[in-house]
Amino acid sequence: MAEVNDGFQSAVRGSAFCDGYTRNMPNRLASEKSPYLLQHAENPVDWYPWGDEAFGRARLEDKPIFLSIGYSTCHWCHVMEHESFENDEVAAVLNREFVPIKVDREERPDVDRVYMAFVQATTGAGGWPMSVWLTPELRPFYGGTYFPPTSRWQRPGFVDVLLEIARAWKTERTRVAESAASLTERLQVAERAGAAGDVPPASALDRTRAQFRASYDARRGGFGGAPKFPRPSELLFLLREHARTGDADARDAALHTLRAMALGGMRDHIGGGFHRYSVDAEWRVPHFEKMLYDQAQLVLACLEAAQVTNEPFYGAIADDTLAYVAREMTDPRGGFYSAEDADSLPPEAADEPGAHKVEGAFYVWTAAEIRALLGDDAPVFAQRFGLLEGGNAPADPQGEFTGKNLLYTARSIEEISRGTDRSVEAVTAALGRARVTLFEARLRRPRPHLDDKVLTAWNGLMIAAFARGARVLRAAALGGSPDTSARHLAAAQRAARFLRDTMWDPARQVLFRRYRDGDAGIEGYAEDYACAIYGLLELFQADGDPGWLEWAATLQLRQDALFWDSAGGGWFSTTGADPTVLMRLKEDYDGAEPAASSVSVLNLLTLAHLTANAAAEEKVRKTLVSFAERLRDHGRMVPLMSTALAAYHTGLAQIVLVAQGDAADATPMLDTLATIYRPFSIVVPVHAESTQRQVADLLPFIAAMTPMNGGATAYVCRNFTCEQPVTDAAGLRERLG
Repeated sequence: MAEVNDGFQSAVRGSAFCDGYTRNMPNRLASEKSPYLLQHAENPVDWYPWGDEAFGRARLEDKPIFLSIGYSTCHWCHVMEHESFENDEVAAVLNREFVPIKVDREERPDVDRVYMAFVQATTGAGGWPMSVWLTPELRPFYGGTYFPPTSRWQRPGFVDVLLEIARAWKTERTRVAESAASLTERLQVAERAGAAGDVPPASALDRTRAQFRASYDARRGGFGGAPKFPRPSELLFLLREHARTGDADARDAALHTLRAMALGGMRDHIGGGFHRYSVDAEWRVPHFEKMLYDQAQLVLACLEAAQVTNEPFYGAIADDTLAYVAREMTDPRGGFYSAEDADSLPPEAADEPGAHKVEGAFYVWTAAEIRALLGDDAPVFAQRFGLLEGGNAPADPQGEFTGKNLLYTARSIEEISRGTDRSVEAVTAALGRARVTLFEARLRRPRPHLDDKVLTAWNGLMIAAFARGARVLRAAALGGSPDTSARHLAAAQRAARFLRDTMWDPARQVLFRRYRDGDAGIEGYAEDYACAIYGLLELFQADGDPGWLEWAATLQLRQDALFWDSAGGGWFSTTGADPTVLMRLKEDYDGAEPAASSVSVLNLLTLAHLTANAAAEEKVRKTLVSFAERLRDHGRMVPLMSTALAAYHTGLAQIVLVAQGDAADATPMLDTLATIYRPFSIVVPVHAESTQRQVADLLPFIAAMTPMNGGATAYVCRNFTCEQPVTDAAGLRERLG
């Protein structure tokens, strides 16, 4: 795997591509920055963005609001747009009876959370596109997700729903208004009140492991049945529970699941990176969109798996994923783009007028294409990735995959070697050549849409992944090298500088959420601060620059001032200053994206163990108390918060590595740290006397730590009390035990 990756990355490094967005945009959404809103700018629907103009019209004309929420790479959002929002007859009903508003959930998660809470409470399910009807006072009274244009699949037709709601608004106004007021009040009452009690004991973590064990798919990996979603915080929890308790089952479940995702169809075996989720239980058939937050968190899981196993397989997957993000999802200024769509035009229909995009068209192959492109290497490639002459894709209702092949790892390189007259080295070389050839062939296909907005929260996660990659992938034993480490560190540093220079207003002490097309806007939410801090703390542990630690501490103070719930513990998602957002919610579920409070507890544990900050320790305690019921009884819902609880009970060690000059003599110890799995440790690298003075201003406990005999020296400390320093890799390995 590592050899194939190395050859491929050498061949394609430096190439970059994205689809431009050059449509004529006649409606109000044309002036927006969101790619999702711009996708709807040519609809015949008289869309408004979320704001006073739309609200004022609804009040003036006494009309209900139709609120549609989605995001630019959402497949079913595209379907509903094509079926309904591009339809003149549907648009006529919407425009006549309602004030239509479009919201990008990735730009406005505050609006999305409020109405998602309503839809989930009233229907028992949620998702995107989300369709909600509101009074002019923004109170919801009816909602759902995707509606087909006509009744089918046991779903009512969209036009029928519109006409019935319009009728009820005109003839049963009192009932509708009372229902909206009652539902809104119930949601507001359901907000978490002040918490009291104690931090859950470590035994709560045993129950959470048991919950994972009960739902674990021992044959195929993952938890539960189809569809299977990657939730990397689950894997991090299980790996850290192995480190804390020695539980081999927890380790094996995490490793099996991660390997199944990496070998299956959910990973893009040509271009790198992971697709959103697996439609089937076998990890064979992906939903093809690619999200930045998935790449970041799966890289972190792979890096920890590499340290647990000391196998280069996981390190190679992490490196390949980071290379994909650096190549295809990076803004020229260093920030990271949000997502790539699942849909694109089929190559054979690229020049057909009116052709429609198809999910996965960019990624699937016919056997004839593979033979024509790969020649003598085609049989090896076909065996490796399970290609069949008539296609290996399952039957689908639209027939989009008929005769096509989805790539998944069907046979090992050793198996192929044994079944052919080629050596392992020859098979590896053939696969490397094939990957480059198919990558270049794909460049000639119509590309999926790229959502090129930069979101602070997701960038924070990605900075953490690149920074951790720099620390771990310096080790040859894990498939890395010094050049690999330097490349990933440079990407993390560029992105962090981008956030600091573009997304942070130091005069107002405001962090912005979204950057696109030269514009930074939308004041950040708790998750933006939390994830940015997380990335900065990881970057500080990679390069030792005290500026990152100082900015992280500043952002933490600002996050606490804006979002901290002093009564109940935890951090609200919003400041509460926007009157159009009906509720001030706290995210209490670690889903595809981790909750802000979960990330923040980990951040404060790190800061508290570096600075002995009593206020930070109290916020950690109070937040764990506020999540106590979930941590005790429903730990599977909050795996990252459970990880934080594990760190709270275990305590964090500090590993301070002090060196002088070019710090070349620190390399063996840094390589040792790369290969040892110590998730409950914080690394403080100090590479020069001047840097040490700066760091010591922030972390006084390191002021007296000096290189012994002028050479690199490691201090392993707990509770700011240090063991005897060591000056070589063997001594450090013994200390870390």
